[in-house]
Formats: sequence, structure tokens, C-alpha cells
Amino acid sequence: MVASGRPVFLDFFQFGCGPCKVMDGIVNELAEEYSGTAHIVKVNVARVPGAVQAFAIRSTPTFVVLAKPPAKTGKKAPPGPVGERPVTARWRASGLVRKDQLQRVLESNGAVRAAG
Repeated sequence: MVASGRPVFLDFFQFGCGPCKVMDGIVNELAEEYSGTAHIVKVNVARVPGAVQAFAIRSTPTFVVLAKPPAKTGKKAPPGPVGERPVTARWRASGLVRKDQLQRVLESNGAVRAAG
């Protein structure tokens, strides 16, 4: 998904988690608002333990945004294939997060809100 050039927003959640229930509606709204310019992925920690380990998830909900860093002009390109930038975890937060903060993070990583 990251190879598409769009930011990937990961929502690590579990059933029965109160804050996860609160954030579920917000994450659904983000998926609709940023459809086509960002990938919004919900990860059930009970079903994907490998992801929990890979991203060192300690509590739910935890949100991670993966994206290629913006290209810097006038700087030497990093080693690797020409024009290719490495994928990095650009942002991370746990618990209740305001929707406007999530929107800013997505937009600062290249997502565009659909007009509506």
C-alpha cells in the first residue's frame, strides 16, 4: 500500500475497548473523507499478533501513519534506487485523539480531503 505513494493510516484496536469504540466512528469518517488519497486500515490486535509485535503495540487504540517523507529540494538523494525514498513511520499516538489532529497528520503526509 505504501508503494502507491499514499499515506497509510493504521488503527490498532480490539473489541471491548471503550476508547476503541469512540475512535471507530472517527476512523470511519476519515476513511470516507480521504478515500482515494490515503489508505485507512483497521488492525484487530487479536487477529494479527505479528503486526502487534512489529509495531510494538502496548495499548489500544494506537494509530500509526506510514508514508514516504516529502522530497527535499537541493539535498543529496539518499542511497537506493533513483527517486525512491524509504518508507517511515511518520506519526504515532495512542488513546483518544481529536479528529482535527488526525486530519492534519494525514494532510501533512499527502492525503487530500474529498470535496463534499
